[in-house]
Amino acid sequence: MSNRVTSLFNIKYPIIQGGMVWCSGWRLAVAVSEAGGLGLIGAGSLHPEMLREHIQKAKAATSKPFGVNVPLLYPEIERIMQIIVEEGVKIVFTSAGNPKTWTKHLKDNGITVVHVVSSSKFAKKCEDAGVDAVVAEGFEAGGHNGREETTTFALIPQVRKATSLPLIAAGGVGSGSGMLGAMALGADGVQIGTLFALSEESSAHEAFKKRCTELEEGDTMLSLKKIGATRLIKNEFYQKVTELEDRGAAAEELKALLGRGRAKKGIFEGDLVEGELEIGQIASMVKAIKPVKQIVDELVAEFSQRQETLSTIKF
Repeated sequence: MSNRVTSLFNIKYPIIQGGMVWCSGWRLAVAVSEAGGLGLIGAGSLHPEMLREHIQKAKAATSKPFGVNVPLLYPEIERIMQIIVEEGVKIVFTSAGNPKTWTKHLKDNGITVVHVVSSSKFAKKCEDAGVDAVVAEGFEAGGHNGREETTTFALIPQVRKATSLPLIAAGGVGSGSGMLGAMALGADGVQIGTLFALSEESSAHEAFKKRCTELEEGDTMLSLKKIGATRLIKNEFYQKVTELEDRGAAAEELKALLGRGRAKKGIFEGDLVEGELEIGQIASMVKAIKPVKQIVDELVAEFSQRQETLSTIKF
């Protein structure tokens, strides 16, 4: 399986692991890279020196390419970028901010830059900023989503028309069939979060993983739209957010309820009651916690099988 994404990152399969907070440490990134995809260390939940430690451990554990995902709204962004350059990281995915701010600096240091967008408008801005590829993330994704609420399969063809850059589809991709569908619409690869967040190598708490494997359709909802749209599992904290939103609470009141460390409490510490439980819509299809290698092998096998089946259809 060879295309622009595999060539850009020098990987076997066009499968990128999402850089998810509290899930994407060096073990997960290394496991995905060793399986043939591109693993990402998630800087969003790591203090700068802890990020350095994760990068160093990943370099020691694999000779395969891996990268770092950086939310550009990170409070210590200058230090994060300094560490990335010092440690010789070759691939950086940026999100939640203006790609113009850091793209030139990163590229001047020999780093391949990819930016996450939720609309074709921002995809064009990425091309203008000089990024090497874009991730177009749809409404189905976990974590923080675009306010447009555009679904992945509506977003991908629009972004494809808007830019000639290598395009990676994200949001709701949890199968080989989903991969094939995204690529049929114009994507060159896929970024997968939920499947890897619920893998054996993910640093998420086992209680969180188990809860996610019990979800049914409709058990996650996009919430907290006034302060940063986030897909959440319905729990007691979600209910409190819903009550505030239903009565028209201001952003400040929602921020006060959210407080600090709520996602860490839910995803990393396993508080299923008061934690902020972020996960993608596709979680309702995940019924077992598997090792990364098995996940990747199953994705590739189903992709190939579905591709072969469709090739027999005549019109």
